[in-house]
Amino acid sequence: MRPRDRILANLESIYRESYDRAKAEEAGARMADLENAYMRDQLMLEILLDIRDLFAVAPAASGGSALERLESLRRLTKLR
Repeated sequence: MRPRDRILANLESIYRESYDRAKAEEAGARMADLENAYMRDQLMLEILLDIRDLFAVAPAASGGSALERLESLRRLTKLR
C-alpha cells in the first residue's frame, strides 16, 4: 500500500505542472479553476485514504468484520 504522503505529493505534482503552465500563459481563469479543482480533489482523496485506513485495521482490533465496519461507516456518514 502506498503511503498517504506519497499519494498526496503525486496529486500536488500533477496539479503543479498544469498550474505552472497556466501561469506561464497568463491564464488567470485557468489558474483559479486548477486551484479549486486541486482543493476539491485533495479533500476527496484524503477522505478515501481515511476510508482505506479504516479498512486496513485488523478485524480483531476494530471489533468487527468488514460488514460491521461498513455499517459503522454508513452510520457515521448518514445525514440526520
